[in-house]
Amino acid sequence: MNLSYFTKLEPWLQAFAGLAALLALAVVVRFLMVLVFMPVLRRIRNRANSRLTDVVLADAAIRRMAQVLPLMVMLIGIEEVPYLSAKVVTVMSNVALALMVIQIVRSLLAMLDALLLAQHQGVAGDGQTVAMKVRSIKSYVQLGKLILMVAAGIIAAATLFNRSPLIVLSGLGAMSAVLMLVFKDTILSFTAGVLLSSNDMLRLGDWIEMPQVGADGDVVDIALHTVKVQNWDKTITTIPTWRLMSESYRNWRGMSESGGRRIKRTLRLDASSVRFLEDADIAYLSNIALLRPYLQGKRAVLTELNSQTEIALGEKGTFPANQRRLTNIGTFRAYIEVYLRGNPRIHQGMTLMVRTLEPTPEGVPIEVYCFTASTAWAVYESTQDDIFDHLLSILPEFGLRLYQSPTGNDLRIGMVQRAETVQALRKA
Repeated sequence: MNLSYFTKLEPWLQAFAGLAALLALAVVVRFLMVLVFMPVLRRIRNRANSRLTDVVLADAAIRRMAQVLPLMVMLIGIEEVPYLSAKVVTVMSNVALALMVIQIVRSLLAMLDALLLAQHQGVAGDGQTVAMKVRSIKSYVQLGKLILMVAAGIIAAATLFNRSPLIVLSGLGAMSAVLMLVFKDTILSFTAGVLLSSNDMLRLGDWIEMPQVGADGDVVDIALHTVKVQNWDKTITTIPTWRLMSESYRNWRGMSESGGRRIKRTLRLDASSVRFLEDADIAYLSNIALLRPYLQGKRAVLTELNSQTEIALGEKGTFPANQRRLTNIGTFRAYIEVYLRGNPRIHQGMTLMVRTLEPTPEGVPIEVYCFTASTAWAVYESTQDDIFDHLLSILPEFGLRLYQSPTGNDLRIGMVQRAETVQALRKA
């Protein structure tokens, strides 16, 4: 069929044939994009092996960009179709242009998704994908996607109605009060997200504790509107982002980064078991290898001080109340410190002390304050348990007793002993 025969057809047939040819050309261009253009871009991306090319040339992005060129063919070629009314040309041009805008924005959205994926994941030296504990940009990505979608909607609507986008924007300006009400949470959440990120207050992988919302675990997701926390019982707590700025919470990141986790626990000793050490007690405790240097040094110091006291006071200097003497609670406190100094699972570069707190009706508290060399929960609990198991077991060696409220069994034994005593007195 030659061109002269085509020109002899009815105008509506020429218009129909022209539209069919234009549609066929767009389909051919679409197949060429899929079969040629996309594989070439994938090869470029794989050879570059760069984070930037992985984001810009993501599969979803180039697949959506492949839709733009056929629409461009339709946009340019529609005006060349013969005997097509101006209204039809305008409508089809506007539709093609609106679809182009939508496809371009969809490509940008795919790039933002790829950027978020690249931020959350890194490639290790062996090629394995590992999660990175970094500041999340998910809130920024979500806000960017929201802005792009709103802009695409405005431009597409203005194009379809053949009006300037400024007219649509002016209409939205008149609805600003409604828009502020609709996007109130978005504005609050984005502001909170910016402050959290800029002040480095929250990162993915941080352990946070927020009792008022029942959150106690690791941050697994930071989005525009919400922050997800996986609690230790594997439940998920979802917190509105703005609440992390308006309310207080505890972030344990400092502990994790320091390399040590604090132990702060007390042993409550029975006050009636506290006493001075006699020479026999000191000789017995000197058999403990950890205590021997301490006792030798203390005895030398106390002997010197007591000698000076005897010289100053004469015979009164030998009175026990005027002399310096070792106590079992002080010696036990020194033993704990030496024991912790030699424990390889205790962090020696951090604060380590053992102190006596104010006596209470529940006994005399001895507080152990130190840091473990590991921040892992299981290791921390195991280290703490081993330390206090040992201290509780060695208390009798110092003549000390742990304070414990009387139990039913204690009362029963006391009553039995009292009855036996009464019977013995009656027999006597």
